[in-house]
Amino acid sequence: MDRPATRDAAATPRQLFAWAIYDWAETPFFAIIVTFVFPAYFIQAVAVDEITGTTQWGYAIALSGLTIALSSPIAGAIADVGGRRKPWLMSFTGLGAVATALLWLIEPDPRFVLWALVLVVLANTAIELSQAFYNAMLPDLAPPRTLGRWSGRGWSLGYLAGIITLLLLYFGFVSPDPPPFGLAAETAENIRISGPVIACWLLAFALPLFLVTPDRPHAATPLSRAIHEGLANLWGTLRSLRPSQQVPRFLVARLIYNDGLNTLFAFGGIYAAGTFGMTTEEVLLFAIALNISAGIGSFAFGFIDDWIGSKKTILIAIAGLASFGIAALIAEEKTTFFVLGVLIGLFVGPAQSASRTLMARLAPPEQRTEMFGLYALSGKLTAFIGPFLFGAATSLFQTQRAGMAMVVVLLAVGGLLLLLTVREPDHGG
Repeated sequence: MDRPATRDAAATPRQLFAWAIYDWAETPFFAIIVTFVFPAYFIQAVAVDEITGTTQWGYAIALSGLTIALSSPIAGAIADVGGRRKPWLMSFTGLGAVATALLWLIEPDPRFVLWALVLVVLANTAIELSQAFYNAMLPDLAPPRTLGRWSGRGWSLGYLAGIITLLLLYFGFVSPDPPPFGLAAETAENIRISGPVIACWLLAFALPLFLVTPDRPHAATPLSRAIHEGLANLWGTLRSLRPSQQVPRFLVARLIYNDGLNTLFAFGGIYAAGTFGMTTEEVLLFAIALNISAGIGSFAFGFIDDWIGSKKTILIAIAGLASFGIAALIAEEKTTFFVLGVLIGLFVGPAQSASRTLMARLAPPEQRTEMFGLYALSGKLTAFIGPFLFGAATSLFQTQRAGMAMVVVLLAVGGLLLLLTVREPDHGG
């Protein structure tokens, strides 16, 4: 049996790779269900029109973000008392997979709008909550000097999986005429199949982590006591946080710039389809190119993270995102937007990966899951604001460009706070 990981005895490369594979399992959900394929299908075929669909999608993602913000720190605090992370990770993974598979039922008809949004909120909330427990495992598994590398490898594996699943959907189901296996294109079955495909992918490739990667020992604490102690510990932690400490400073900065990233992810495919009129096939090709560049960026910046530190890596990524984001915002031609989107992809993964690494370096060992719960909170506390503003601005100005402008503002403000307030500890490079 795989031995439990401790701070003094890091996991084996095999166990760490099994941990990183979970990014491979999970990232296609965000690429296809949250960002590209299903959102484009929703606004173009399910919603009554693209503007209304964009607004509805924004409100749904906002609701999911609010739910995650309220629940992830509580779940993390309870898991810290109970010891084990895998049971929580398995439960949320299973729930997300079921909700994702049920998206097969969403036909191209406005009657299915509510069911589509309910399933997306449920799936996104479950998968996002699973990440708090997944991320918290990393500092128990990898030594400090390689945290950035393993975090970057996880993200790069995730983007590679996104590329493969996008290619699978494009060449296997969307592009063939007629679609295979008797799927009916007139009722979008060749697009709706993305739900079951991604659900199966998630479950299949989550298995290595569940079977191979070690977990913390079970604390033999009854669930009721774990809930009581976890909530008490969380409240104590929140009360003890001071503005002078590095963790709350970082969490506030991340709260803002990650809201920009969340909005970018939630509306990337919608923006491409609505503003530039990309078809589902074109959105898939755009997503493939974006995932290739994001995977390259994640892998390369993992080494940079260990070399210069997480804070500088995040700042470089934010600068790249904001610069190319402004250019994409004013782009008029589809080809220009395509190229700029690929360049943006180079910096998406590093911003996420280095943020996870910096949190791992800042969090006290005895409070890691709780701190990663707060980390999830910082990523979601205002996550409903970006999508809400995107939807509201799109509705008010009748253009998606007005909503997308918020992304650049949030990235710039969050990056400035990170630069001015957060002091990174020795990164062991």
